[in-house]
Amino acid sequence: METAITHDIRVSVEAMYQSMYSKPLAREYVHAYRVTIENMGEETVQLLTRHWYIWDSTGILREVQGDGVIGLQPTLGPNDTHQYVSGCPLKTDLGKMSGTFTMKRESDGSLFDVIIPTFYLIPPFKYN
Repeated sequence: METAITHDIRVSVEAMYQSMYSKPLAREYVHAYRVTIENMGEETVQLLTRHWYIWDSTGILREVQGDGVIGLQPTLGPNDTHQYVSGCPLKTDLGKMSGTFTMKRESDGSLFDVIIPTFYLIPPFKYN
């Protein structure tokens, strides 16, 4: 699990290879990832947008931007946690992801970015 803390927001990510949905002979590798967002601060914040960078092992970069996460723009009070699971298909067996969430402080409406730590998409058979 990879973790980063930015402006009192902790983001942790755990990647999981999805062998049942992957077809290596067809160059289709599917990974799921669980993101946990924890508000460790004293202010209520709302997640507004996401910006992902996705690299495959050939160095090709894809960017994904959009509102919220899996259709939600969660609000987190002090000590609140939001967790979700999503997925990423790749055309190569290895990859990595990182990015940012844009958050808004409820108290004054100010915006700030939170780092999503770099994590690696590696099928278990690559460890042997």
